[in-house]
Amino acid sequence: MKQSDRKGELLEWLRCPRCGGKTRTQIRPHTVLEDFPLFCPKCKYTCVIRFKDGKIEEIKMPDA
Repeated sequence: MKQSDRKGELLEWLRCPRCGGKTRTQIRPHTVLEDFPLFCPKCKYTCVIRFKDGKIEEIKMPDA
């Protein structure tokens, strides 16, 4: 679902890479995220993502 902010730009919800549910983070078309911790309230999944050019990529973190 897309909605417009005050400047007329479209805002979109980031989706969980595991279940596809909406997270609590909104993004604009020109948003760039690097090493961003993303939490999904639906499936309780936490991951680190990279977002650029409208594509989300989950970063696999090595186990400690």
